[in-house]
Amino acid sequence: MHFKLIVVTIRSDMSDGIVAAARKSGATGATIIPARGVGIHGTKTIFGMTLDIQRDVILLLVEEHLVKPILKTIKKVGAFHQPGAGIAFVLSVDKAVGMESQIPNFIDEV
Repeated sequence: MHFKLIVVTIRSDMSDGIVAAARKSGATGATIIPARGVGIHGTKTIFGMTLDIQRDVILLLVEEHLVKPILKTIKKVGAFHQPGAGIAFVLSVDKAVGMESQIPNFIDEV
């Protein structure tokens, strides 16, 4: 099995929708990490105080053949075409352990 890691940064209020969409497209789970960051559009301030928009980093470890349908779905659900909405990218995974419990799900998919 060949795995890929889909990394998504998105506003926290969009995380549940992104995870649900990814699961419908074949992801078996997700790890959600609270985060903050600064993009090209900068941050907003009021009276000298910075207003951070809460963001999450969502990690999806998926089989290689599921990457395209999951990315397509989360791009639409996350409205990534809008400025500051979020980004998603894919990293190669050389080795992974702990996936044994999910092997029946992978076999059913194929």
